[in-house]
Amino acid sequence: MSDMAITGLLVLTLFLLLGSGVWIGLTLAGVAWIGMELFSSRPAGDAMAVTIWGSASSWTLTALPLFVWMGEILFRTKLSESMFRGLAPWVNALPGRLLHTNILGSTIFAAVSGSSAATCATIGKMTIPELSQRGYPPEKIVGSLGGASTLGLLIPPSIIMIVYGVAAEVSIAKLFVAGVLPGLLLAALFSGHLMVWALLNPDKVPKADAGLSFAQKLAESRHLIPVVLLIGGVIGTIYTGIATATEAAAVGVVGALILSASQGSLNAATFKASLLGATRLYCMIALILAGAAFLTLAMGYIGLPRHLAEFVGSLGLSPGALLLALALFYMLLGCFLDGISMIVLTMGVILPTVSAAGIDLIWFGIFVVIVVEMAQITPPVGFNLFVLQGMTKREITWIASVCAPYFLLMVLALLLLWWFPGLVNWLPSRM
Repeated sequence: MSDMAITGLLVLTLFLLLGSGVWIGLTLAGVAWIGMELFSSRPAGDAMAVTIWGSASSWTLTALPLFVWMGEILFRTKLSESMFRGLAPWVNALPGRLLHTNILGSTIFAAVSGSSAATCATIGKMTIPELSQRGYPPEKIVGSLGGASTLGLLIPPSIIMIVYGVAAEVSIAKLFVAGVLPGLLLAALFSGHLMVWALLNPDKVPKADAGLSFAQKLAESRHLIPVVLLIGGVIGTIYTGIATATEAAAVGVVGALILSASQGSLNAATFKASLLGATRLYCMIALILAGAAFLTLAMGYIGLPRHLAEFVGSLGLSPGALLLALALFYMLLGCFLDGISMIVLTMGVILPTVSAAGIDLIWFGIFVVIVVEMAQITPPVGFNLFVLQGMTKREITWIASVCAPYFLLMVLALLLLWWFPGLVNWLPSRM
């Protein structure tokens, strides 16, 4: 059979299995098994056993369940309430006022969560009722939250960066550090959008709260101290080289437990709930990664990635055109799959092509993460849209429409990173 016929058959098998309700990890392993049995001379059984064991026993991957657990612990603390109290006095003077708490709160929580959905749910539970009660437009409350919560994927520690780092075999510590400036850039673009909107629509912005003196603002800022210390402990140990990403994850878990205990949120029930929540989420991710590793091996034996890379290379696309094509491809894929599945499904095929085009894999990792962020707020399968729908009971089409400006701002951010690659590469080069 030709490569196109084999690819078509495997893609059809993939969607048939997914459509029948089979778990994604088992679907990937099943497609790999069929591919090896039909189109390769290598026995599938021992290849699957060796590959799945190798992917599951990776030391680098140890950081993933630890960061997931850290996020689960913090999800059950009063962290979001403390952040609101610490941030609100400082944003009252900005155009858009308290709407900026969605942006700043999501940016800060992203740095201790690693999950887009957890950021959206945690910040949303606190800001949506508060901002609605104060009279802020619902489309701006929900839109700014939906856009800003995607920063949970980009600002380290990021679960999806760990998945990409394992798949691409690049330094996770450098990936984490590379995401800092692009994450802050996106946060600035989101806040800038709110300021412009507020200046154009001053009648839609509620009046500011009673002004506080500088000393009073500093006093309220004490609520930010615990989270700032936790962020410094995680990112600082990585950037200075004191700890690897896995060791920094352990620092984060210990810090989260201390923070939870100091706030009175840590007891036997919440500890058990956080541990079980982290276990369930990591088991799902680990099964997907194991199935994807086997699928990558199967594709290698069949030869599809090499042939695809040769085909793309024969098209003579410039690096810019290649990235445009990949961005459109991931946006389309994001309409049907979650971010982690998108990464693990495609990296085995995409990375040889990207490497051949001379694109830096650290920079490409940040590019992919931002495109996956965009997929979080695109229907029909935008995870953040589902979280927001559960909290607001609004139609998902309405939620997608109010998040659309932030999608366009992410497109602008990608262009800025292409024109100024130093935004990604400068910090890792200083490690």
